[in-house]
Amino acid sequence: MQTIAVQRTTHPKQKPTDSSKLGFGNYYTDHMFLMNYDEGEGWHNPRIVPYGPLELDPAAMCLHYGQEVFEGLKAYRAPDGGVALFRPEKNMARLNLSNDRLCIPPIDEAFAVEAVKELVRLDQDWIPEGEGNSLYIRPFIIAVDAHVGVHPANHLLFVIILSPVGPYYPEGLDPVKIYVERQYVRAVKGGMGFAKTGGNYAASLKAQDVAAAQGYTQVLWLDGVERKYIEEVGTMNVFFKINGEIITPALQGSILGGITRMSCIELLQSWGCKVTERRLALDEVVAAAQNGTLEEAFGTGTAAVISPIGELKVDDQHIVINGGKIGETAQKLYDTLTGIQNCRLPDPFGWVVRV
Repeated sequence: MQTIAVQRTTHPKQKPTDSSKLGFGNYYTDHMFLMNYDEGEGWHNPRIVPYGPLELDPAAMCLHYGQEVFEGLKAYRAPDGGVALFRPEKNMARLNLSNDRLCIPPIDEAFAVEAVKELVRLDQDWIPEGEGNSLYIRPFIIAVDAHVGVHPANHLLFVIILSPVGPYYPEGLDPVKIYVERQYVRAVKGGMGFAKTGGNYAASLKAQDVAAAQGYTQVLWLDGVERKYIEEVGTMNVFFKINGEIITPALQGSILGGITRMSCIELLQSWGCKVTERRLALDEVVAAAQNGTLEEAFGTGTAAVISPIGELKVDDQHIVINGGKIGETAQKLYDTLTGIQNCRLPDPFGWVVRV
């Protein structure tokens, strides 16, 4: 395993003084991790350096053709003062799935986890105090060849940055309002929907803007072919509890395989709940709401952990779910997951990795 060189900053930043006003993605720590890829040499020169601008040629291929991937995970402050990560090896495995789809050479997953640990260890004083706060970790890889031409890059840069964050949604754990998108599509099977790459999010911006103008926090995407099956919310996988059964759309190539999604399924199964991964038509959810069997709905993701859904806007219908309140299942999942992540509850699954 390669040695990571460390250059400490000589000009530490002023940390945010009010952790209740952090927001999400507004502040960045003192250091970042860098590693280069050059054809013929592979991944090399891993280093931690002071946080600062990246120098890119204007012709860098990531700027013109979108050859880039990223991940998102968090570091948490444990009650004993230590620092914990949640299933980081799963993030690095997913990063390599994205790498394969974007023709990016695979990274050494175990080494990447060690790089995260080393960087977090160095900047752990940035982990904010307060309920729901954490240190967000953003690994990403960009193509840096100075070439205006469409082909896989020969030179890339792997970067990890850190950001002290509060809750992702301003509502916190209060139920969010979701807009069901009918006109635009985000991804189709055979495309890049399962990969964590910027193009997927660029494709979502127009619908997100339309939803926000109507007072909705996020967009619920339908499949891009028949426009009838539920896929995911813009930043979350989604679950619906119908007549006691918890249903989440199956991963069929157009949906991101969330680490939180995976963890929720495993938790629910361990509790003896009936959990089903399958195609779920929007009409089925609407019918369940109309006949009273739609008990609750919620999203899952690293940023928000669990986000209850209080309302769906389907065409001209405003479907209120569980009286606009958080459901029992979502609350239990949130309490259990955050308890394990913050080391306040036992970890019977071995998910927590200490830094």
